[in-house]
Amino acid sequence: MAERLVLYLWKYDQEKLDDFSETLKELKSRISFCKECFNISENGLCSICRDLKRDRSLICVVEEPLDVIAIEKTRQMRGLYHVLGGTINAPADKNNALKINELISRLKKNPVKEVIIASNPTTEGEATALYLARLIRPLNIKITRLARGLPTGGDIEYADEATLTGSIEGRKEI
Repeated sequence: MAERLVLYLWKYDQEKLDDFSETLKELKSRISFCKECFNISENGLCSICRDLKRDRSLICVVEEPLDVIAIEKTRQMRGLYHVLGGTINAPADKNNALKINELISRLKKNPVKEVIIASNPTTEGEATALYLARLIRPLNIKITRLARGLPTGGDIEYADEATLTGSIEGRKEI
C-alpha cells in the first residue's frame, strides 16, 4: 500500500505536492479529539456533537474514530457517540487510557435513555462490553449491543461457529 501511495504522489505536479505537504504538516495542530465524545475534531466539538438534530438520549460507544465513520455511512445512527480509544486488554488496563470514566460521567450528567455498545466482536471487545454494561447497569439506562451474524452475500457453510451462534441468538421475526 505504501508503494501505491508513493507512486500516486510521484505523479502529482510539484505545486499540488507542496500544498499536500503543507496540509500534512498542519495535521497534528489542526486535528484534535472532541472534548465531548473523543471523536476527531477540528475545533473543540466534532460535527456530530454540534448537530442539534441528533438524538441526545442515545449514545453509541465505539472503540475508535474509524468506527464512527463506518457506522455513520449506514445513516442509521441518529444519536451521539462516545469513542473509548481502544479496548480492555487485561484487568489492569480497565481505566488507563480508555475514556471509560468520561463515559460514566457523561451518562450521569445527561438524560440518556439507551447506550449501544458497538465494540468489535473480539475477546477484548467482548470484555470491554461486559465491563461497560456492569458499570452502566446501576444508572438505569437501557444497554444494547450490536447484533452479530452472517454477512450479506455470505454462505452459511463457510461461516465460523461464533458467527453462526451470533446469527442464531440475534435472529429477528419476519
